Amino acid sequence: MNSAPPVVMYSTAVCPFCVRAEQLLRARGVTTIEKIRIDLDPDRRAEMIERTAKRTVPQIYIGDRYIGGCDDLLALDRSGKLLPLLAGEPD
Repeated sequence: MNSAPPVVMYSTAVCPFCVRAEQLLRARGVTTIEKIRIDLDPDRRAEMIERTAKRTVPQIYIGDRYIGGCDDLLALDRSGKLLPLLAGEPD
């Protein structure tokens, strides 16, 4: 059985899309989300922009795979591809 890949989410304190993304991930069984607060750490904000070429939050990674923002996560879930990804199944 594959182990669940780590979930990393760049976020800020006051972000309804971050909350929504976290709620969906938790509903799909994710117990640990590494939240990187870019509002508290300018270096991490620069890292996020460099990694994703985006300035908005959330920016989500599941394992090594870049998911995108909240809308991208919701679309992945609607397509039925989120749960296999969270389970560590290969594409």
